Amino acid sequence: MNNHTVSQSAFAHFFTANSASAPLWLLARLYLGYQFIMAGWEKVINPVWFGSGAGAALQGFINGALAKTVCAPGVPAAACHPDVQMWYASFLQSAVLPHVNLWSNAVALGELAIGLGLIVGLCTGTAAFFAFFMSLNFLLSGTVSINPIIIVIAISIFSARRVAGYWGLDRYARPFLEKSFGSRSQ
Repeated sequence: MNNHTVSQSAFAHFFTANSASAPLWLLARLYLGYQFIMAGWEKVINPVWFGSGAGAALQGFINGALAKTVCAPGVPAAACHPDVQMWYASFLQSAVLPHVNLWSNAVALGELAIGLGLIVGLCTGTAAFFAFFMSLNFLLSGTVSINPIIIVIAISIFSARRVAGYWGLDRYARPFLEKSFGSRSQ
């Protein structure tokens, strides 16, 4: 097996691997986790988002996204740039709408799980990845809101996942998991 050494600047090393940057990542995690906990909690307590009769709110959201696939009247086709691309609209119609109850419950519970993972610092990299992925899906649905900010913070936390959970449960869980399942560097 060949071993290769990759150099990293001191700046990048400080933010992605040095535990001295852990307070910064704690603040970023708490902010992002709060955003997801609050969004998830609002959905879990709302019967149109969560429960056996859920799906009405998500169906309305998807129908709004599907309406953004067409150009405004009077806009020539060459100048048309719809908010939602047809490939994503096709995904929404064929995969999400037929199972809107399942997806609605998954969104609500997923937001809670992401928020909880980020706040307590457990599985920080995984939580940050799914925060990115969920916000990307909202962006692809034509909803800008706070999603670009969430995406930037989530990518940053994911990039610094080795140290982002240091002031959290990852500090204790990671050595246990490496001891139980072996280190990936072996």
